[in-house]
Amino acid sequence: MAIVEVSVIPVGTKTPSLSQHVARVLRVLRDKESIKYELTPMGTIIEGDLKQVFPIVQEMHQAAFAEEVLRVVTTIRIDERRDKLLTMESKVRGVEEKLKEVRQR
Repeated sequence: MAIVEVSVIPVGTKTPSLSQHVARVLRVLRDKESIKYELTPMGTIIEGDLKQVFPIVQEMHQAAFAEEVLRVVTTIRIDERRDKLLTMESKVRGVEEKLKEVRQR
């Protein structure tokens, strides 16, 4: 299982606002029932097997080419562990537990 952070940015849009473009790209994920994702202020986090996630990221990238968008920059970061199950929740929980330990000292 992998945690993948994706940021899809259309370049050269008519306005500085990107929310309509982000919404169009997120519809790709919304329509994938088997994919767990979380929209953040700076990108989208996707949880899943890389063989399943990569084609979806490509579909998201392609979805950004609409409304006269001629250039799209997509950034992908991958966190994959093979020694234990990795989930979005487990990563957050691990940090929160460490914060509790620091407070108790």
